[in-house]
Amino acid sequence: MDMRVQAEEPTEQNVLVNSSETQKLNLWQQIQEDWQAHGCDWTKPGFRAVAVHRFGVWRMGIKSKLLRAPLSILYRMLYRKVRNSYGIELPYTVDLGRRVVIEHQSGIVIHGYSVIGDDCIIRQGVTLGNRYLERPLEAPKLGKRVNVGAGAKIFGDISIGDDVNIGANAVVLTDIPANSTVVGIPAKIIQKE
Repeated sequence: MDMRVQAEEPTEQNVLVNSSETQKLNLWQQIQEDWQAHGCDWTKPGFRAVAVHRFGVWRMGIKSKLLRAPLSILYRMLYRKVRNSYGIELPYTVDLGRRVVIEHQSGIVIHGYSVIGDDCIIRQGVTLGNRYLERPLEAPKLGKRVNVGAGAKIFGDISIGDDVNIGANAVVLTDIPANSTVVGIPAKIIQKE
């Protein structure tokens, strides 16, 4: 069975959705898009973590606390299941872009105030966190199409530009300009296009 995603013929609906990256998608559309980004495999832990995140964000849009309460209980159960079973901590407070792929499982910790742009790839052992205990709300901001290698650590209130490749086990402590490749501890730019 061929699991590759086939390119769809442009339809009026597809053109409207793709014409503006900032256009809000409903929960089902987001989950479908994430499912396709994860190779149309609903069993992948990364897809499940992202789907639970999307559900957590969606339930906060329900104004009535009485109606939201049972959904919040369900979200917390699902969040803990993903965290404890797959080792992926992705709180609903993360500003998560479209088509973000969590490639593998285990040891993935994302700070609740992190920003992850569209089409990023996160691999196992990645941490996006704060750098200083006295500044607990500072978190990294990843641009679009950032490719984060296994075991990479990104700390502090820093910005990673679009189309950046972060090498495996790199420790990123400073801003990285767009179209760069960084490796090492601490991470240094080895290539800039």
